[in-house]
Amino acid sequence: MQTVDTLIHARWIIPVEPAGVYQHHCLVVDQGRIIALLPSQDVPLHYTATTQLHLDQHALIPGLVNVHTHAAMNLLRGLADDLPLMDWLNNHIWPAENTWVDPEFVRDGTELAIAEMLRGGTTCFNDMYFFPDVTARVAAHYGMRASVGLIMFDFPTVWASGPEEYMHKGLALHDDYRGSPLITTAFAPHAPYTVSDAPLQDIISKAEEIDIPIHMHIHETADEVSQGLAQYQQRPLRRLHQLGLLSPRLQAVHMTQLLDEEIALLAETGTHVLHCPESNLKIASGFCPVDKLVKAGVNVAIGTDGAASNNDLDMFSEMRTAALLAKAVAQDATSVPASLALRMATLNGARALGLEEETGSLLPGKAADITAVHLGEIESLPVYDPISQLVYATGRHQVTDVWVAGQQLLKDRVLTQMDEHALLAKAREWGNKIGSKS
Repeated sequence: MQTVDTLIHARWIIPVEPAGVYQHHCLVVDQGRIIALLPSQDVPLHYTATTQLHLDQHALIPGLVNVHTHAAMNLLRGLADDLPLMDWLNNHIWPAENTWVDPEFVRDGTELAIAEMLRGGTTCFNDMYFFPDVTARVAAHYGMRASVGLIMFDFPTVWASGPEEYMHKGLALHDDYRGSPLITTAFAPHAPYTVSDAPLQDIISKAEEIDIPIHMHIHETADEVSQGLAQYQQRPLRRLHQLGLLSPRLQAVHMTQLLDEEIALLAETGTHVLHCPESNLKIASGFCPVDKLVKAGVNVAIGTDGAASNNDLDMFSEMRTAALLAKAVAQDATSVPASLALRMATLNGARALGLEEETGSLLPGKAADITAVHLGEIESLPVYDPISQLVYATGRHQVTDVWVAGQQLLKDRVLTQMDEHALLAKAREWGNKIGSKS
């Protein structure tokens, strides 16, 4: 008989890896890791626990992995809606950021984003924003798993004066979190139209040296591709490939403008695609050809983008949209079935971030990043297939409990490490300040 930290019994456990649905089973958690998955009836023969939960109307799934965020932009939610991307960026978002973004803005916005993500079942996010040191510090403080982007632009911003300083600060941040159990880093050059060849070549070299991924917006709009053709006489993806960027390190975000030969190139190089369907729909950027990518063998994962262009960080909604949109674009109802949509939001995301050995599934040995979803509500009954129900009929309000590395961060819909009243007060204060100047 072994004494462990936590036993979580559930009506259904959907580990993603291995595939399938386990009914009336129990997850055994000790020292932050999953050590067993077994029938509930067998648990008394092997384990006792400090904490034991019986979630008789719940599905346990891996914590969701949001592979593309700009977390602090939660404070800009709804600021400039219903506009095309470049108008939205150039005339509204970038001016607002120039006015407001500082360490305090990033701290408060990231806290709000983490609270929203935890309440929606997300346990890991991949971020790209200014003051990544603040994002890392906030995530670590609240026990959230995060891959923090070491941003790069050709031009000065509030974070750095140019490529040399971006690189210097980024490497220092990487060193600060080397060996952290929750915080990893990735180089995050913004886009092909904001980062030139020399800084990209430096990033490729350094990424190899310190063995971290590269996270970049690529082929987000037709206008971006046209700009690349005008400036470099080739499409951006081809240019990046010639520089040596396409590889299993690369997390290519959006990818709504792809030729068949480019899809083949992504598969050949092992490049990951980070799909943000709702943001792409809202800004009318185009359609990522998910069905073709999957059939070519490309790893496709799901992200929300920032709350300024989505306007939420709801991965349940994103799963549903990704599945439905893929079917419509491919004109094939079998494209992206529910099981694949769930995998894209969990294990595929972990794989894209280089974290598949740590999170993304409920395999024994992995970190106990777990989300409990109540399926006993009117909106979810009857349940014939819990995976289909999660993707097509479940809302994030049905997430009741969340653990990251075995620490319960959401309990019965209440955040255990964050002051919700303080978060609401800060959000209202920022809204009043920013709104009065807009």
